[in-house]
Amino acid sequence: MKKHAAKLEITTDKPGNLYINTGKLDAKKKAIFFGMVKQSKDKVAYHLMPVYCNPELLSNISVELKKKMQGKSCFNFKALDTDLFTELDALTNAGLADYQKADKI
Repeated sequence: MKKHAAKLEITTDKPGNLYINTGKLDAKKKAIFFGMVKQSKDKVAYHLMPVYCNPELLSNISVELKKKMQGKSCFNFKALDTDLFTELDALTNAGLADYQKADKI
């Protein structure tokens, strides 16, 4: 996720915890959330808010990546999976483009 943050605002960047906003404010004057990566004892959670805002972004993801979803915008991993990480990277890029199109960045 961090490699996509050039046009975003990293608010937390600590080992096991990365939190990113867009730098723009919503109607309630709160920063627009883009995503986060958080490591816990038994998993790594990858939250990608653009897929919550636009579920259509999920229409072409693989069954394997869909199985990693918990809720509407979180993907949980317990082991390294290069293929799924590559797919998640492409989904993150699509989410960034979608946020840009919606003028959230």
